[in-house]
Amino acid sequence: MKKILIVTLVIMAFGITALAAGAVGLYVWASKDLPGFKRIADYNPPLVTTVYSRNGKVLGYFYKEKRFLVTLAEMPKYLPEAFLAAEDSGFYQHDGVDTMAIARAFLANMRAGGIRQGGSTITQQIIKQLLLSPERSYSRKIKEAILAYRLERYLTKEEILTIYLNQIYLGAGAYGVEAAARAYFGKHVNELSLAEAAVLAGLPQAPSNYNPYQHPESAINRQRYVLNRMLESGWINREQYERSLVEPLEFKSMPDPSWKLGAYYLEEVRRWLVERYGEQAVYEGGLHVRAALDMTHQEAAENAMRKGLEESARRRGWEGSLMRLRPEEHAMFLADEALPSEALEPGSWLKVLVTQVSPQGALVRFGDLTGEIPLAQMSWAREPDSQKSPEEVPPVTDATTVLRSGDVVWAEVLKKPAQPNEARWSLALRREPSVEGALVSIRPDSGEVLALVGGYSFQRSQFNRATQALRQPGSAFKPIVYSAALDNGYTPASVLLDAPVVYTDEVTSQIWKPDNFEGVFYGPTLLRTALVKSRNLVTIRIAQKIGIKTIIERAKAMGLVSNFPQDLSVALGSAVVTPLNLCQAYTAFARGGSYINPRLVLDVVSAWGESLYASQPEPVEAISPQTAYIVTSMLKDVVQSGTGWRAKALKRPVAGKTGTSNDERDAWFLGFTPYLVTGVFVGFDSNEPMGKYETGARAASPIWVDYRAAVEEQFPFQDFPRPAGVTMVSIDPQSGLLAGPNSTESLFLPFLDGSAPTEMASGSDSPTTMGVTPAEGEDLFKQVY
Repeated sequence: MKKILIVTLVIMAFGITALAAGAVGLYVWASKDLPGFKRIADYNPPLVTTVYSRNGKVLGYFYKEKRFLVTLAEMPKYLPEAFLAAEDSGFYQHDGVDTMAIARAFLANMRAGGIRQGGSTITQQIIKQLLLSPERSYSRKIKEAILAYRLERYLTKEEILTIYLNQIYLGAGAYGVEAAARAYFGKHVNELSLAEAAVLAGLPQAPSNYNPYQHPESAINRQRYVLNRMLESGWINREQYERSLVEPLEFKSMPDPSWKLGAYYLEEVRRWLVERYGEQAVYEGGLHVRAALDMTHQEAAENAMRKGLEESARRRGWEGSLMRLRPEEHAMFLADEALPSEALEPGSWLKVLVTQVSPQGALVRFGDLTGEIPLAQMSWAREPDSQKSPEEVPPVTDATTVLRSGDVVWAEVLKKPAQPNEARWSLALRREPSVEGALVSIRPDSGEVLALVGGYSFQRSQFNRATQALRQPGSAFKPIVYSAALDNGYTPASVLLDAPVVYTDEVTSQIWKPDNFEGVFYGPTLLRTALVKSRNLVTIRIAQKIGIKTIIERAKAMGLVSNFPQDLSVALGSAVVTPLNLCQAYTAFARGGSYINPRLVLDVVSAWGESLYASQPEPVEAISPQTAYIVTSMLKDVVQSGTGWRAKALKRPVAGKTGTSNDERDAWFLGFTPYLVTGVFVGFDSNEPMGKYETGARAASPIWVDYRAAVEEQFPFQDFPRPAGVTMVSIDPQSGLLAGPNSTESLFLPFLDGSAPTEMASGSDSPTTMGVTPAEGEDLFKQVY
């Protein structure tokens, strides 16, 4: 008996030793080539980069995986408890591996003849997602258990749980609980109720099967399971449980503002970020980026641009319907384009099917609704002719010359009927513009770009005309020329000859004969009047006097970047620039001499709150305060009595300059106040002519006015302060001399101290003599040749 006991003990000892040796061997084998914990300890998952407006509203997101980093402190207490109840109720008791759960899973898998259950803890799930492959095998489970045990000794339970709740995929493209809260409930994670948290906690096991959008009953059943487990675990009481079971749930996604309002601005920020930090940081780094954009300004700018380009398109006439459908195609179109009547408001555009046309108008259908486009709302739809302005063409008098039955066209809702489904809707014929444009608005004190529009529609074209289009500014360049003239001996009262000039290029021998826009020559002209009335020939003579090199140097000193032509055409704005760059140059006038670099991005913060970038205003000295003020004063006269007259609608001190390139290919208006510089450009991408009289005054300045009228009340009434060293003097406009008692009119003009005329006009000078001295008359005579 004793011998049997000894043998039994020996066998048991041998077995235990063998088992221990086998376990050690298995551990050693499984431990080979195990990854380290650096990837988990330095948890840095792909996160969403968020771009905010200056006042904290979300402008858009950049990401590969939609994940927002949140801490346990930012979550309601019951949210992590719900996940623990569903996935790992013993999380705070085990050391990374739950042996009882593994045993249960092992028995279940043995009965099933394959791996059906995992028994993984939350720690093991993190190991599987971040360190190991997703294969389902016992060898991987052993490695997973070893790593989980080690990780529990490397990180705290709270750190592990934080990683899990941010890492896990919860369906609907959402990674982590914050993204899931936005995707399923349109809320931030700290706003979730207990009932909503239980829905999210039920997702990890099978995100697709429990997706509340696709399988609402399964999602609710899974939610009840989670709530029951929370009750059993003592994390909620019976009252909370019962209340959550009956709480109504509203499933809705938080709207994604990306590429909607401010799309061109957002793309410009994205390009800047990628250039500075690289694509991986932008799409995975979870950066928090604050842009200078102001939502009110941006919305006003986009509305003004769309309206202005649409009106510009209508001035060019009707280019035809979007398509023409056969009768058998009508039903499908109406079904596809059906819109609920409550979604349509005055100003809404929609595609409509023309069903009947008479000389007086057209009947149309959209969905199951009917509308009418009267002749008066298509009178603009003339046959396009770029050689004629709308005023030179009679309005359309017969609708049948414009539309035919079966046409699909754009229409704008003018008025909703009292009973939308029982009456005809009042509509107007519309067309999308092919002409494009840009708008830039900068605060001259800080360089912050409050609004930036790069075209009619970002969805139609991502080319940003505000920052990428190189176009000729035409006369909008002249203030730069005149600023150089003031620093080279000229004053606002200097008299120059407005007469024909012929220029022969010494290199090409080509003859250039510039002309005024009106085709009229005005003779002796004040420098101030030449700028206000945008006289090309006077500007050319100034360029001849001060030199092309002087003008180019001044342009560069004011921040303009271009391949400037080395000929007199540069004075008339032949050098191509971007709208943003030209606005930058104009800040020198608004700021009193120094231009400021535009700022689109104000600051960048990492996902962990570390400041990565903070921009500061960057002024650059360019011209003297006195020169800036004198040019600005003349540009105020451009608004009061020149081509910028539309800006008078603001009833505030505004300075500005229109610009139109040859054949009306480019139209500009650069207008500014002491607190805001705004530039508008309009033109075809193809650089073709826009049509007769499509000038800066007609095509660009209305957009400027519409935008500024919507935002002007944000700023106090303010005029440009006059610097020391400038004297205001009353000048006789007929002679350029001091206004005398016999002067029929006078101009109150600024001069550098000591540069104003000293002789008084007699009042008898004719426009031909201008009251100039013999020396000045000789100079004028020389200007003819």
